[in-house]
Amino acid sequence: MAEFKLQIAIIGAGLGGLAAAIGIARAGHRVTIIEQAPLLGEIGAGIQIPPNSSRILKNYGLLDKIESLSVRPNDFIIRSYRDGTILSRQNMVPYVEKRYGVPYLHIHRADYHRILVAEAERLGVKLQLGSTVTKIDVGTTSVQIRDRPDFHADLILGADGLKSICRESLLGHVDPPHLTGDLAYRIVIKAEDMKKHPDLRELTEKPATNYWMGPYGHVVCYLLQGGGLYNVVLICPDNLPEMMNTIKADLQEMRGFFAGWDPKLKTLLGLVQETTKWRLLNSEEMESWSHPNGTFALLGDACHATLPYLAQGAAQAVEDGAVLGALFEHIERKSQIPDVLTIYERLRKERTTRVVKGSTSLRDIFHMTDGERQEERDRQLTQQEPFEGYPNPWADPVFQEYLFGYDAFAEADMAWKRYKMGAFPGTAGHFKSNL
Repeated sequence: MAEFKLQIAIIGAGLGGLAAAIGIARAGHRVTIIEQAPLLGEIGAGIQIPPNSSRILKNYGLLDKIESLSVRPNDFIIRSYRDGTILSRQNMVPYVEKRYGVPYLHIHRADYHRILVAEAERLGVKLQLGSTVTKIDVGTTSVQIRDRPDFHADLILGADGLKSICRESLLGHVDPPHLTGDLAYRIVIKAEDMKKHPDLRELTEKPATNYWMGPYGHVVCYLLQGGGLYNVVLICPDNLPEMMNTIKADLQEMRGFFAGWDPKLKTLLGLVQETTKWRLLNSEEMESWSHPNGTFALLGDACHATLPYLAQGAAQAVEDGAVLGALFEHIERKSQIPDVLTIYERLRKERTTRVVKGSTSLRDIFHMTDGERQEERDRQLTQQEPFEGYPNPWADPVFQEYLFGYDAFAEADMAWKRYKMGAFPGTAGHFKSNL
């Protein structure tokens, strides 16, 4: 635990902001989360917690609570869109826990968020809700809030997501998200309704992550909440009207796009009574995540938003928070904050860039139209042992290790040791012996 207390302001109470708050509060510092929403409560449905996240949750003492509300997928299965033929299967239970020491989990986003909020509050993190940020003043290290007094801190962390006020404040100009060409239908179906249909029973009896790959789209499904709910995400081309990012779905249109796919999907989508379609947006890579004076930095989707295809967006935000927390456990005085932010960005930026690019490239792999490239992809999946660059990234032995084997705390600890030796590039190299 740090030997003195800093005042840290975190803007945004999403998963990344909460992970950072927990980590920094565990290090002994005072943390206030400034959140625009008047009440806390996550919308959405399922979310995947890969081992690189569950390792952090275990360190925080939260893994048992998370697991009690989660489902462990036995396998990752990639299927052909035409008839559901299995093209690739990657074992997850028991393989992942034996290989990486922690499980791969599926959980409802609201349950995940609620557990992190409770832990943050237990650690003394203050939640200032109903607070709309209008400006970040890096000179005075203060947050200007509409109709409320300014909030002053030693450091401001922007964790306000893709449509980030903090990002624009750091850049110094408006920076709206850009179109990706895709949209998502997010659906939750009662498993008991699926069990009434013999062709769907298989999907509910053994927990698994099922992907269907097809022309211009894909489908991902998995069980939630003890197997009582079935989470379905459909990805297809964006046809939303301009200036509208969410809209109530036309079920006939939704079913029409997937009409020629696996008959099981036709039955499954026949159970959907209503849903919404969401435009998938993204942002450009930033040159830097922090202000040169060391008073302001970004984390999570505010600085490295990613498409959801690799199921790593929230995990990368949680990693950001864990690295920040670990570094602030080591910090010895306020003057080291700029160096801490330099180390944080050096540790995180290259990794998140690779993950973002990996997720984007997965779209091209999943959405191939029928033809020679698709046939070669399917041949590799069905006939070859996994190799570096394998079309199933969760089975790719190199990329899987890169994703799942990451230890945020070990990375931060090793970086701090280098810093203390004066060997971490770009830092001022202050240490106690210079006082």
